[in-house]
Amino acid sequence: MIQHLDVDGVPTLLAATGGPMRAGLTFRVGTADETLVRSGITHLIEHLALAPLGLADYHVNGATAQAFTTFHTQGSEADIAAFLTAVCGNLSDLPVARLDVEKEILRTEWSSRGAAAVDSIPLWRHGARDYGLVSYPEWGLGALTADDLREWAARWFTRENAVLWIAGDRVPAELRLALPAGTRQPAPTASSALPQTPAYFVSGSRAVVLDSVVRRRAAASVFSAVLERELYRSLRQEAGLSYTTTTGYEPRGDGYATLRALADALPEKQDAVLGGFIDVLAKMRVGRIEQADLDATIAKREDFLGIAEVDAARLPSYALNVLTGEPNLSVDEHRAELKAVDLADLHEVAGEMIASALLMVPGGLTADWAGFAAAPTHSAEILQGTTYSSKEGNAALRVGVDGVTLLQTGDPLTVRYGDCAAMLVWPDGARQLIGSDAIALHIEPTLFNLHPGVIPAIDAKVPGDRRIPMPARAPDAIPQPQAAVRQATQSATSTWWELPVMVLSGMGVLVVGALSVLLTLAMLLTETKPGEEALWGAVVVLWLLTVILTLPIVKLRRRRRSR
Repeated sequence: MIQHLDVDGVPTLLAATGGPMRAGLTFRVGTADETLVRSGITHLIEHLALAPLGLADYHVNGATAQAFTTFHTQGSEADIAAFLTAVCGNLSDLPVARLDVEKEILRTEWSSRGAAAVDSIPLWRHGARDYGLVSYPEWGLGALTADDLREWAARWFTRENAVLWIAGDRVPAELRLALPAGTRQPAPTASSALPQTPAYFVSGSRAVVLDSVVRRRAAASVFSAVLERELYRSLRQEAGLSYTTTTGYEPRGDGYATLRALADALPEKQDAVLGGFIDVLAKMRVGRIEQADLDATIAKREDFLGIAEVDAARLPSYALNVLTGEPNLSVDEHRAELKAVDLADLHEVAGEMIASALLMVPGGLTADWAGFAAAPTHSAEILQGTTYSSKEGNAALRVGVDGVTLLQTGDPLTVRYGDCAAMLVWPDGARQLIGSDAIALHIEPTLFNLHPGVIPAIDAKVPGDRRIPMPARAPDAIPQPQAAVRQATQSATSTWWELPVMVLSGMGVLVVGALSVLLTLAMLLTETKPGEEALWGAVVVLWLLTVILTLPIVKLRRRRRSR
């Protein structure tokens, strides 16, 4: 049984446990509440709240997800009271003296993070906003100030926007949750960057991944497990194509849930895995679902609901429902829902899954043959404006009063100023405009024949709060036109021999020329005797050799002047 209590104005959930006491303080705020220019602000506050605590002799941690931020701990009653009391104190009075240090730690954390197969999916589905922001680096960190953090914490880290859960027999007596008053915040509204579904996009990953949005209900949760069983049986056991076949079901807090499925593949098996994966989806869509898989899934869920620790285990998800206002069922109500799920319900979920599907396929493959439309990689709109050609002759930049279009062969990219989620700004003049639909348009002044006023004009049109300063680049990191690069490369590779040739030729001219002069003078000052005509021939040869040795020097000097 889960008890509903109140601690210092914070809704509190308590459930008995036979193990060590553990607790979590969850807030209804996450990355999906941010904007691209402020991305990372919630994560940074989470780090600042934990930083002064140092090393602990018991388990403590924090986590920032898309819609929630949680601080959790396990230990003695006194440990839990001390930890959560300190966290709330730090959230109310952020230790901003550590601001720069924690920013660097977060940058290091991002740079060392391994890429996962599903990392880019939110961007393709949602764009550069709300649930899509998790696909981007935390670009907002650099410009965040102490006042920015205090304002964000005062809005989101409040007692009305929090839920405390405790697995234990009582609330620790010394626990104090000194949080400011505020307002319960609704779940983020999910956007879409997909003009139609089902859709697919090509990725460099070796895995095939399906992402879909379905109504949150017991049948959808059960369907996720049934789909995993079918993928395992078809792609691993029977075909031997995949090693990892898995699915996931994650409620968003707005009445819907994300349902995903993944199957990995060797490079030479990717085509076969994609075909087998789509065959499984087609089988589920037409209702060919095994009753045995449904029965096995329900039995497994009922086993979990029967354990003694079931209420304590449900506390974290129960707390999320309290925060988002979604219903929480009792264990008996969960059992009744599970028993009511039948094959017709699963068939219905399969239809929802396919209708909203976004499929990620390995490079070189497509899925249009299976009824999936290609997700857009370029813009349908081309704006009017002044056109500037590229120095390489393969593109043009059109700058208008409403936005910018990069004209490429068949793939225009357009970002309107009013729909610009962020503009990355480099000190050397480069700009990258990112539209809310995730279209990114990069402008390198070195690659275009731009008027000097173009970049300042773009800067003036993009709202000031969308600018993200980027660090200065090394000169060799700034792109140059390929023609210039080739010329410089050819020049560097073709001139290394010039100096040695000129030196050797010069030395030859000096030696041979000197001999020519001396021998000529000697012949002129003495009378020619019979048989000495050969000496005059040698003189002529030496003068000819002097002229020949001089020619390379003259030609190389002319070549250098012409560059």
